[in-house]
Amino acid sequence: MTQDVRTPNALGLIHHFEPGATEARPLLLLHGTGGNEHDLLPLGRIVAPGAALLSPRGAVSENGMPRFFRRLAEGVFDEADLRRRTADLAAFVAAARARFGLAAPLALGFSNGANIAAALLMLHPEVLAGAVLIRPMVPLAEPPAANLAGKPVLMLSGAMDPIVPAENAGRLARQLTAAGAAVEHRILPVGHGLSQADVSLAADWVRGLARPGAA
Repeated sequence: MTQDVRTPNALGLIHHFEPGATEARPLLLLHGTGGNEHDLLPLGRIVAPGAALLSPRGAVSENGMPRFFRRLAEGVFDEADLRRRTADLAAFVAAARARFGLAAPLALGFSNGANIAAALLMLHPEVLAGAVLIRPMVPLAEPPAANLAGKPVLMLSGAMDPIVPAENAGRLARQLTAAGAAVEHRILPVGHGLSQADVSLAADWVRGLARPGAA
């Protein structure tokens, strides 16, 4: 049964949940700054038709805009808060998996959501089966020595992104690769916003994971 939970609860975060086919890998949808638990639902339904969708709302408010962790300035993160919020998100996913009977999800994150998904991979690698990171940047100045052991990761960056420097995105791709992830990094001729190319590439990539012998 679809659930829309608007108050803090036993799982710890306001969230939306849609059940899916048991054979489909669940998606953990992580919105950008100013978004909410409903923003990425249409994208999730396109990228992984029939998959269960677990979509939390970030618990931090920045001038009334939900985020998943605090920042000190544009591109400057409060890393202590990031680590704490990442642990909270890991606990939320574990509780949701137990309640709804889910397999380890793929994260599908945009901007701030992609950043906390990258942090989740590095700090709690057991939580995710892989990730689609749209416009991510390096979340941790000194990432831990994570073991991502071939986990599939798709990074989609914008060549004209005014927020995420190309060097920063490339550094994140190298960090994840060094930790053992199977990273595909695509740089699109777009800015920071979500584009139709992101939707198509993410859908094709997730579909490829479902093929026999795929990662």
